[in-house]
Amino acid sequence: MLSRLATRSLQEARPVVLVRATSTTAVRAAEERDEVNFPRPVRPVDPGKVRLGFIPEEWFQFFYPKTGVTGPYVFGVGLTTYLCSKEIYVMEHEYYSGLSLLVMAVFAVKKFGPSIGQSLDKEIDAIENDWRSYRDESIQGLKDTVEQEKAAQASAQGESMLFDAKRENVALQLEAAYRERLATVHAEVKKKLDYQLETANVKTRLQQKHMVDWIVSNVKSSITPAQEAASLKQCIADLKGLAPKVA
Repeated sequence: MLSRLATRSLQEARPVVLVRATSTTAVRAAEERDEVNFPRPVRPVDPGKVRLGFIPEEWFQFFYPKTGVTGPYVFGVGLTTYLCSKEIYVMEHEYYSGLSLLVMAVFAVKKFGPSIGQSLDKEIDAIENDWRSYRDESIQGLKDTVEQEKAAQASAQGESMLFDAKRENVALQLEAAYRERLATVHAEVKKKLDYQLETANVKTRLQQKHMVDWIVSNVKSSITPAQEAASLKQCIADLKGLAPKVA
């Protein structure tokens, strides 16, 4: 029994947690709310219409269908008479002090209210203009950011073509370097082959010159002075024999 009472007391003492939405904006406003037929409420700039300085117009509109035009006034006068006659509301010295304060407040409102209201309205307009300019600047900044992002995307798309051109240029540079190296290798090989050819030619010429000199020297050494004189005489005789024919 005691455990049941303790459990019940704990359940009754459990705190109630109230949760409210952190945002009043609909997530999918276009689908969940008819903005045309049911527009969102707008905060009024000026106060609502009143009568007698402090009674809202809505109270009179509430009484009109049931009591007519004089109903609100009769209700107010009757309620005041009832409270005063039954001494529910006692008119002591604080009552008259309140009346005097009310007269002073009404006079102050009538006298200084318009000027103070204009100054406050100017301050409110200045604050509202600051907020509006900040909002417009923020929207314009976001639009500029969107445009910059679009330009960046367009430039990024153009950079793909630029990258292709750069790749082609690199390929052409590699091809040019390859051909230059091929030409260098060809020139170096040709130089080596020309050197070998020239070396072989020089060697052949030296061998031929040495052979000719050796043959001439051997022939000269084998000819005796008598053979040389006889050969010389034979040549002179041949020339003499040819002379008349030439004449």
